[in-house]
Amino acid sequence: MQKTILLSLFALPLYAASPYAPYLDLSNATDRHVVIAEGTPETYQGHPTTTLLADGKTMFAVWTDGHGGHCGPAAMSRDAGRTWQRVDNRFPPSYATWRNCPAIYRMTAPNGKERLFIFACGKPDKEQNRAAEMARIMSEDNGKTWRTLPPIPVTCVMPMCSVIRLKNGSQLGQYNDRWPEKKKHWNRVFQIMSHDGGLTWSKAELVAQHETMNLCEPFLLRSPDGDEICAILRDNVKNALSKLVFSRDEGKSWSTPADAAWGLTGHRHHGVPLKGDRWVIAFRDTAPDSPTHGHFTAWVGTYADIRERRPGKRIKLLHNFAGWDCGYAALELFPDNTVLATTYIKYWNDNRKHSVVGVFIRPEDITK
Repeated sequence: MQKTILLSLFALPLYAASPYAPYLDLSNATDRHVVIAEGTPETYQGHPTTTLLADGKTMFAVWTDGHGGHCGPAAMSRDAGRTWQRVDNRFPPSYATWRNCPAIYRMTAPNGKERLFIFACGKPDKEQNRAAEMARIMSEDNGKTWRTLPPIPVTCVMPMCSVIRLKNGSQLGQYNDRWPEKKKHWNRVFQIMSHDGGLTWSKAELVAQHETMNLCEPFLLRSPDGDEICAILRDNVKNALSKLVFSRDEGKSWSTPADAAWGLTGHRHHGVPLKGDRWVIAFRDTAPDSPTHGHFTAWVGTYADIRERRPGKRIKLLHNFAGWDCGYAALELFPDNTVLATTYIKYWNDNRKHSVVGVFIRPEDITK
């Protein structure tokens, strides 16, 4: 297994704690919202991820029944996320036995073959409160039919939080697992690679661990010149800033974790690149003293802003009536430059439990 690499790629400037309000609030713009799966007094809709097919309009969303609960619920949209229909019955029976944050991806093999994959937590390792394997299903016909593949033999807490395509056509995936020698429920980040479009994966390699940082839920993105990969990490220590690690050798080695900007601090980041070297990155807001703390929030800025820990700007996407439990983001960028940000959230202030809800971010919202 690869050792933790202690590179100092660049000297990062000191962090300045500067809480600020969002420049735009879409939480009351209900014409921008789409309820993909409504919660009920009995049903909690949790932890969705989405993927967009190559046609730029067909989408899939998958999520769990309950917080960290069983997989199975799913929906499909044929009109860029505006309307949805349930497709739960498409999956093999084994899928409903898996748990916790199913992650759906469209991957292209070096030979150009496209496949859809869903990764989830398979057989449990109850002693360490994690999965003993990363389970998966695959579709080779754009989600019409699915089949179970052998599990990836890695222990994990979250299944494949982020995947990025490398220059050689391989896929690099990252996730978090426990650090049993540290203390209970302490996390660290690992990666695996696939050279055949997601069919087979390498042994796990350590990306980031730290005695005082509880690191998990990485999101991978690439610099505009293509020469650097950044991973934004959740630090699950109370009131901690999110963390950044960088690689300039296509994931072979990573820098020591360092604080991200206050404005980029949150849980379970996901984002999409826009024209002009800008990113929209959404998350559950956990920044200290934030006016949108606990709500579904987006950050807007450049890759240089991320790297240099500059403030960027924020958008409040959805109000969370649970006060905390929301914000595992899934973002898709459509050909007209509209972004759909999806999460699970207590959308109504009544006895309905969490719902899966998306909010549309229009191009003009980003230019304000």
